[in-house]
Amino acid sequence: MPSEPPPNTSPAPGFLDRLLRLFSDVRPGEAGTALLLLVNLFLLLVGYYILKTIREPLILATGGAEMKAYASAGQALTLMGFVPLYSWIASRVDRLKLIVSLLAFFIVVIELFFLGARAAVPNVGFAFFIFVGIFSLASIAQFWAYANDLYPKQVGDRLFPLIAIGATAGSPVGSWVAEELFKADVHLYNMLHITVAILVVHLILYWLVNRREASRAGQVRGAAQTTLGGPGGFSLVFNSPYLRLIALLLVLLNLVNTTGEYIVGRLVVGAANTAIAADPALSREAFIGSFYGSYFFWANIAAVLIQAFLVSRIVKYLGIAGVILALPLVAFGAYSIIALGATFAVVRWAKTAENATDYSVMNTGKQMLWLPTRREEKYKAKQAVDTFFVRTGDLLSAGLVYVGTTWVALGVQGFALSNLVLIVAWLAVAGLLLREHRRVVAQTRRTEAA
Repeated sequence: MPSEPPPNTSPAPGFLDRLLRLFSDVRPGEAGTALLLLVNLFLLLVGYYILKTIREPLILATGGAEMKAYASAGQALTLMGFVPLYSWIASRVDRLKLIVSLLAFFIVVIELFFLGARAAVPNVGFAFFIFVGIFSLASIAQFWAYANDLYPKQVGDRLFPLIAIGATAGSPVGSWVAEELFKADVHLYNMLHITVAILVVHLILYWLVNRREASRAGQVRGAAQTTLGGPGGFSLVFNSPYLRLIALLLVLLNLVNTTGEYIVGRLVVGAANTAIAADPALSREAFIGSFYGSYFFWANIAAVLIQAFLVSRIVKYLGIAGVILALPLVAFGAYSIIALGATFAVVRWAKTAENATDYSVMNTGKQMLWLPTRREEKYKAKQAVDTFFVRTGDLLSAGLVYVGTTWVALGVQGFALSNLVLIVAWLAVAGLLLREHRRVVAQTRRTEAA
């Protein structure tokens, strides 16, 4: 793997190095690969958001809202089989073949969904909803596993905030592209071909990065051609205290965030009912759609700005603790305000701040946690954590909402108080995780020195 050259032997920075230093601490010779990875992640998020936009009308038209509610459980069950299968393949091929295998599988399945939708196959919308959820989690987890494998910790700490700009920028651009495709009357099913084309370019960029790094004095050739041994993803997670804490952190994160989205949705429906009572001619769908359009837009804009100009500074001056603790602290402030009975407008901006921090600071921190792990953990265990355990948090939130609405009749403030209790547990887990992170980093350095 590439290592940082001593300061006195570093070549002079090029134009691209100096340009990217606006966003992160880029050293001479690092800009090319980092920029390719940024663009690759950007394309992946654009393709995902096109699929995400397609899945909503497809499932509602073919399965209804009830099917959409059941889809999260379907994703969790499917991931219980997907993660062991991915681990099995990872143990038998090198990392580039692993990447090609997964993306080729996704490309083929997308085209099969095109044929199934054209043929009006029953429940195709429900299956597609499950697929898109797995695609987004698995493909993004694999991208960051590859980036973690490519860079040692000290380099990844500097460059990950820059590379993650691709994700925060790709999300709003993907939404905009999907909207423009609908305006241009591009058929829903034909948009699937556009996503496939994007994924093909995404795959080519992987090959370019792999070739570029492998040609740099053979620095990564050995790692690139080595298969991954050891147990499967779930076993790696359960056998490692460090990985168990990462998994628990993400479960709590998604439990809090998804419950928060329920709070917002409940308030939006209440605001829509009030507005319609005052003006019966008002469309409920238009009111709700307008709110969420603005809500998502400003959360994404704030995330891009935070990612571009603040995250690398937080990492530089506060380290891994700064990026891991930022979101629970922001969330604690947001739900404290909601628990005190804040107005709908205040709740909206508090939740916007939480989401923007999640999409930028926390997203980078989650990837940095994997830098000191072993190669098999970066690929196999990361797939388990970033797919199954993330979805488990969503499922627990659904259970909390069910209990809070049918058994104990919690209001908005009651759900906010529930989230505050969960955030205290989240902060405790974060503290334990940071302590374990220091131990793992120290152990990794001793192993490298030996």
